[in-house]
Amino acid sequence: ETTPKISKIQSPAAFSSPLCRCCSSRSLDLSPSRAMAKARVHPSKRPTDQLLFAAALSVSVLLPLLVPAAATAAAAAVGDGDNKSALGVGRQWAAGAGKDEGKMVAEGGAGGGGSVEEDEFAGGFGSLDSMLQWAIGNSDPEKLKEEAADVQKLSADELLKRRQEIKELMEKLKMPSDADLMKIAIADLNNSSISLEDRQRALQELLVLVEPIDNANDLDKLGGLLPVIQELNNANEEIRTTSAWVLGTASQNNALVQNQILGYGALARLVKMGYSTSTEEAAKALYAISSLIRNNVNGQEAFHSENGSAMLQHILVRSSIDVRLQKKAVFLVTDLADFQLNSGNAQLPFLSDRLFLKSIIDMLSRFDLDLQEKVLLAIKSLLKLPSTDVEDFEFYDLGSVLFRLGVQLEDLTSEDQKEFAVEVDVLRREVQTLFQQKVKQGKVKTA
Repeated sequence: ETTPKISKIQSPAAFSSPLCRCCSSRSLDLSPSRAMAKARVHPSKRPTDQLLFAAALSVSVLLPLLVPAAATAAAAAVGDGDNKSALGVGRQWAAGAGKDEGKMVAEGGAGGGGSVEEDEFAGGFGSLDSMLQWAIGNSDPEKLKEEAADVQKLSADELLKRRQEIKELMEKLKMPSDADLMKIAIADLNNSSISLEDRQRALQELLVLVEPIDNANDLDKLGGLLPVIQELNNANEEIRTTSAWVLGTASQNNALVQNQILGYGALARLVKMGYSTSTEEAAKALYAISSLIRNNVNGQEAFHSENGSAMLQHILVRSSIDVRLQKKAVFLVTDLADFQLNSGNAQLPFLSDRLFLKSIIDMLSRFDLDLQEKVLLAIKSLLKLPSTDVEDFEFYDLGSVLFRLGVQLEDLTSEDQKEFAVEVDVLRREVQTLFQQKVKQGKVKTA
């Protein structure tokens, strides 16, 4: 999926680390700010004298080299007008902070994104570590030895003084927290005078920042959730699309944020966006909807109340709609059916609607192995629902459709598809067996 190009941040779709929301956290965060924090939590076990010696040596030799870099960073933070985005500097830090984060659901395809260059850090360095490495690499080895010898002659008080100098330097180079960056982005969204480009950048910044579940939970506390929802009504398609993406990312497997967004009534707008002629906008809306209602009874009831099934059927029955979007719609149907099975909650009425089932069955006739596999999984889950009337599947001759699909799979000659076709055929046989069993059960009940 194509991600809008921006100058200071890598596309979240390009990140590869997996999510881990099941344990209320994400993949390991290796951003510079968090790495430094981690280092403070796990201090070195070296003797105190050695620590003081290292600190003093660092200050005496590297301080003159690092201060100009810090000054450069401070100079870069100067803005030049109220109508400018406040993210001019903050965006640089979040790009680094978000690099560690993982898999964005790529609606409609894989998103592109460039890498964050090292000169995004203060003074032209990618991190404090790279700054220190540069300083050491560009220092005179003999001078370093001399300085080391001088430091060894320092008294304990002098060593402590040097250590305080290091602390002060670190404070100057201290990176803003995620909360600080979120506040900056939110301020941009609330600034009606900024350009569309800066508004888009603010949303892109939040898209990265709300990946960690704790940050997502803080979004509403910081006053950011409602401004993002309001952007769903923006006249600019790109802004609407990114807003839906932010909401989907923040609410993914997160009941707190799901209920907050539902409480603001955003689902109705997202359902309307699902009808968009823009594949990207519809895909991001569907992604946000899926994140909002997954494993959430209130969300699923609201989806039914907003006639979300009509939106899904609109996507399923039109051959002109991108097949990637149709796959996502079918996957959502499977997800909803599985939730009904596993939770024991009352079935969503549209899952047993005859016309809706027809739109699912008809998709088996589209020759796309990946789509056919997803449709078979959906039919398998729908057949397992206790309230499913097998006569509806008989009415649309599911048995014959499955037989024709088997012949089609067997006739495949392409070697690169053969292995996948065998897997799909195994699934087809499972569905066929389940269907036949339900037909027999239905005949026994009516006998």
